[in-house]
Amino acid sequence: MTDSNETGIPTAGNIPASRISVPGGDRRSGNHPLGNPSSDRVWLRDPLAVHLGAGADPNLAARGIVIDRTTGTIVELVPAGGEPSSAGVDGTSGGSGDALEIVDASAHVITPGLINTHHHFYQTLTRAWAPVADLPLFGWLQNLYPVWARLTPRALELATTVAMAELLESGCTTAADHHYLFPTGMDEAIDIQVDVVRKLGMRAMLTRGSMSLGEEDGGLPPQQTVQDSQVILDDSRRLVETYHQRGPGAQIQIGFAPCSPFSVTTELMRDSAALAAELDVRLHTHLAETIDEEDFCRETFGLRTVDYLESVGWLGERTWLAHGVHFDDSEIGRLGAAGVSVAHCPTSNMRLASGIARAVELEDAGVNVGLGVDGSASNDASNLIREVRQALYIQRLRYGAEAVTCDRVLDWATKGSAAALGRDDIGTIEIGKQADLAMFRLDGLAFSGSHDPIPALVLCGAEKADRVMVGGQWRVIDGHAIGADGHALDKEALIAAHQEEARRLVAR
Repeated sequence: MTDSNETGIPTAGNIPASRISVPGGDRRSGNHPLGNPSSDRVWLRDPLAVHLGAGADPNLAARGIVIDRTTGTIVELVPAGGEPSSAGVDGTSGGSGDALEIVDASAHVITPGLINTHHHFYQTLTRAWAPVADLPLFGWLQNLYPVWARLTPRALELATTVAMAELLESGCTTAADHHYLFPTGMDEAIDIQVDVVRKLGMRAMLTRGSMSLGEEDGGLPPQQTVQDSQVILDDSRRLVETYHQRGPGAQIQIGFAPCSPFSVTTELMRDSAALAAELDVRLHTHLAETIDEEDFCRETFGLRTVDYLESVGWLGERTWLAHGVHFDDSEIGRLGAAGVSVAHCPTSNMRLASGIARAVELEDAGVNVGLGVDGSASNDASNLIREVRQALYIQRLRYGAEAVTCDRVLDWATKGSAAALGRDDIGTIEIGKQADLAMFRLDGLAFSGSHDPIPALVLCGAEKADRVMVGGQWRVIDGHAIGADGHALDKEALIAAHQEEARRLVAR
């Protein structure tokens, strides 16, 4: 029987016990995912491997990770040959006096929760649409803008739910969304997204995007999709004051994200930077994605993209950029010196034939490099573990296999992405960090014959996580997303409703 939560997202009731067992677990001794419901601490015991980061000693957590679910943080890494100091291995009280729940992780690779640094959730409604399937960026946008102008609150709610649930099931625990579309009736678009984030129990950087430069003024977007600059700035302030959380463990954060140089005025770029500095929030935009964009900046402003960025007050640590494909050597150095971050979006860049970002050189210059799936109309998926593999292969084409390792691209999806979003409480598996974790199984035909767990995770093409934890709470169990209330999403009902809105949107 299908239930519905307060945001209208279909749910399928509580997950039955048969859906939460871990192969190899022993319920008699508490060795199963939910173990002792009263236990505050959980030990993810004896994993196949734990990704601690490139160059880290894997033995430091060879026997697993202990999490305090009350604080939502990692409290212990159990080394090879060790036992947790916080409690006895049989679930009885140990040195700390706390019972310890045990999860048998012997079939899993554990990574930090993956972090998506660039997305457009609403675009799940226009995946694989034939009129734009074979177009580069500008033609793709010009055909899609009129379709997206018909977006409704219900469509956005469903699109956000689909995107975030898909991300969760791919091992993603934090996602940045760039929402710049506010046609008539969509004034509360970010508020809608906040409700969905809370229901799913993920973390999100929701950026108040904007378009203020329409076709009549030399921009690319149609006039019905642009807003007055003061309306944009007033709403940006409101969203920060209403929703933005600070400090370790923040679930919802707000950033400012004028869409691109070809869709917003120079004045709005400057004013957004000033407001971000006043309110201490981050800045995001598309930059240097295509040669067409570079040409636009030269013709319109008489500047290359990074010169334009500096001219509007964006060349600083507050800024992270989507794509960053077409930077020259000097620009890479300037971005690194300024502390700017870049969201590398390999699938989207390949899909639109935009080019290959110089990710290795950017990182070597001091730029924080994260990964993004980008919108699901230029990627057609919201799968972040798949994006790790894509990043590995496209970057090896430019830099070779030895420079682009499996560990390095996993770091981009975790530690690098966290830094791009200005966070130091997530992205790595360390004592005191948030217990945001993804657990991947390496079974099935795709992994048969594989030998080493971390390379197998990336090279054999993992598609879904088996378990995902956000702040010490399970958000994916047996590959299925569950909400913050412990109810599983009714994905069949969600898909049916989402498909109906998608068909309506493209109907002429």
